[in-house]
Amino acid sequence: MAEVIRMPLLSDTMKEGVIAEWHKKVGDKVNSDDVIADVETDKATMEVMPYVDGTLLYIGVEKGSAAPVNGIIAIVGKEGEDYKSLLEDGATSTPVQEEAAPEAPKEEKKVAAPKPGEAEVIRMPLLSDTMKEGKIIAWHKKVGDVVKSDDVLAEVETDKATMEVMPYVDGTILYIGVEEGNAAKVNEIIAIVGKPGTDIETYLAGDNSASTVDASEEAPKQASAAASTTSTTVTTSNTDDRIKASPLAKKLASEKGIDISKVTGTGDNGRVIKRDIENYTPSAVAPSATSSNAPAMATAVTGQEGYTDIPVSQMRGAIARRLGESKFNAPHFYLRITINMDNAMASRKSINEVSTHKVSFNDLVIKASAMALRQHPFVNSSWLGDTIRQNHHIHIGTAVAIDDGLIVPVVKFADQKSLSEIAKEAKELATKARDKKLQPPEFTGNTFTISNLGMMGIDEFTAIINPPDSCILAVGNIVPTPVVENGEIVVRNLMKLTLSCDHRVVDGAVGSKFLQTLKAFLENPVTMLA
Repeated sequence: MAEVIRMPLLSDTMKEGVIAEWHKKVGDKVNSDDVIADVETDKATMEVMPYVDGTLLYIGVEKGSAAPVNGIIAIVGKEGEDYKSLLEDGATSTPVQEEAAPEAPKEEKKVAAPKPGEAEVIRMPLLSDTMKEGKIIAWHKKVGDVVKSDDVLAEVETDKATMEVMPYVDGTILYIGVEEGNAAKVNEIIAIVGKPGTDIETYLAGDNSASTVDASEEAPKQASAAASTTSTTVTTSNTDDRIKASPLAKKLASEKGIDISKVTGTGDNGRVIKRDIENYTPSAVAPSATSSNAPAMATAVTGQEGYTDIPVSQMRGAIARRLGESKFNAPHFYLRITINMDNAMASRKSINEVSTHKVSFNDLVIKASAMALRQHPFVNSSWLGDTIRQNHHIHIGTAVAIDDGLIVPVVKFADQKSLSEIAKEAKELATKARDKKLQPPEFTGNTFTISNLGMMGIDEFTAIINPPDSCILAVGNIVPTPVVENGEIVVRNLMKLTLSCDHRVVDGAVGSKFLQTLKAFLENPVTMLA
């Protein structure tokens, strides 16, 4: 079945994107990770990929023209496939290329078609390259509310982060298609905004993915959804259900041990929202343990069994799926090496005396890995089934732990950047990751990944390969260790590295040579500056 490619939301202020360049034309075969176009936004020029394999059947926006966010810009499917029905449901731009001349629309469809400007369909946006669906964590508006283009309609949990959805148009919410706590597929209709009294059925007709939530029933359903919590426990508090708060706020309050009844809400009608929990400062006097307003505590009681069922988040589900596929499909093997970090420690101290940004040991590992990858390109490769893709660019992903799991921000062209540049970029990306503000281009495109648990006191470990990479480097702690040199016992600062390799791409000798080169760079960091 043909897939619609829409103008993606590439920045928090983006309303439309200009097609700076088409890299493919109608009739071309495309792979899911091909770049089909460059899009210029209000922030930068970014690449658009189809995320599906097939033939480019339709291009809806010519080079130099703009399309609104979620507007149809292309269609990919099987060669010769009829895609006209996809255009009847809300194509927002004028087609400039087609495989065949369009058929004249039937008269009855002209009558049923919505009038331009009456309403706008809000769809589940594509917020990451691996995203298949998004879960509505909270609705901040309800049917009948008047909204502005920059209002936050809802919070959506993806497999990468929790992000905000805005309508980008002014109007009244006419329809909400997905209840809080439920998921919607990418491009599924989640809401309609427009003029009061507009017939929304003309917008929903023909959209097979739309939910069947009736607008007249939406208010009671939302009230019911708002009363539900994000996890089920054996013992619960009746008080929390009477508090006006978003599910995300309740979840954060529970995780932080905050009594949500003590938090002042700044949302609509005093509703407690995410920022209220994040900014909450408890009073100096701790509440009594016997207070009837205290939230239920998941503490062990002598002689009483108990448990907490925690729903799997979109991110945790994606981690389980992708790493499960990697572990069981890619034949892993592991290579370990020990690095003498004495010179690295001395060099880092000297570098930080002149660097514009503080360089960490992880930054040194990123730089050394990037330079070693330049000499060993097979380690910078991906298994594609019938081919091995040897990447000519070096994009280093660094695993960052966040509340819901892991995300991998990417330092792109790491081999071409100085240590100061890497330090600055890595710190900014890690901060944005923890604040859940990373944009899709910042956590996609890795060709090699580093996972560093040394900073958490772990001496050594093995990591699961992060697709589509063929290797991942696990970095342990730097530990002062007695060693024997020239018959004498001396103390050296040693760091253990473990390289997980996909044996379909990387053989033992190839991985070993890569580690030897990496070791040489780290044990003599001045060679990275030459």
